[in-house]
Amino acid sequence: MLQITPQMKILVAVEPADFRRGIDGLARLCQEALRHDPFTGVVFVFRNRNATDLNLLIYKGQGFWLCHKRLSQGRFPWWPSAVEGGAQRLAAHQLAVLLSAGNPTRTGAAADWRPVGPPA
Repeated sequence: MLQITPQMKILVAVEPADFRRGIDGLARLCQEALRHDPFTGVVFVFRNRNATDLNLLIYKGQGFWLCHKRLSQGRFPWWPSAVEGGAQRLAAHQLAVLLSAGNPTRTGAAADWRPVGPPA
């Protein structure tokens, strides 16, 4: 079973990916275009050109998980614009919103970590 936790690093690739690549092709894309090692447990999120499908690529010790989501109607309305490194970081709760075809930047959730106690 695959579980996304708040401690996991989640990267969304800015440029659309060709999903015919499969696991090996997406792992190569992680290395070459995103400049990240796909074997470190990072969750990589890719979108197709039509914005109707998402792929998540995750390495979990013994092998890769490739998860695919296709919308039955409509498109994923939110996607990051060009940033340095070709990927934008998301929090776990933002990924859940994205997978529901929502806008993860408008979640309004509290930060994953904040200091507790009176201000210094």
